[in-house]
Amino acid sequence: MYIPPKFLEEDRATLYKIIDQYGFGLLVAETDDGPMATHLPFQLDGDVLVSHMARANAHWEYFVSGKEVLAIFQGPHCYVSPRWYESTPGVPTWNYIAVHVYGIPEIIGDVAAIKDGQASLVDRLEQGKWRLEDQPDSYVTDMARNIVGLRIPIDRILGKFKLSQNKTIEDRRRVILELEQSDDPLARDVAALMLKRES
Repeated sequence: MYIPPKFLEEDRATLYKIIDQYGFGLLVAETDDGPMATHLPFQLDGDVLVSHMARANAHWEYFVSGKEVLAIFQGPHCYVSPRWYESTPGVPTWNYIAVHVYGIPEIIGDVAAIKDGQASLVDRLEQGKWRLEDQPDSYVTDMARNIVGLRIPIDRILGKFKLSQNKTIEDRRRVILELEQSDDPLARDVAALMLKRES
């Protein structure tokens, strides 16, 4: 990923927070037919990405090769109009957050481990309102047999926070004000991240 120095984010805790908040990522791996991508839910277990996919998805079969894969996480993003700038000339742009994670995947085939991973994901997302453990064990076991668990120890992580850092303080302030008034919740999230960096 191309990252100008002004947009580089290296703080791992900050990058992990984006993964936690925007954990539906894109897993990309090289296959015999070229790059293949699968959209997956991820969660962090220390410095390891954990996910799963359908056993019927042939993508996972390429992971046994021991080759590096790329998981892409898209944080909040929005259009930025040059009308908002005090300085001129200007052009339209897009502010966004992106996190790229590289590692060599490990396959989890054990049904009990897959069930534990699913329970952990459900508990995080449901926050106690619905529990996998309350479902019939035979049903959950059948479901677990039809998926493959993945663990990806993080070898490298890159963060790009393109939040108008290349603009003047006044231009950034005006962008924040415009985004705060947007009907788009992602635009408001970008404004909040920009404001946090200004303080």
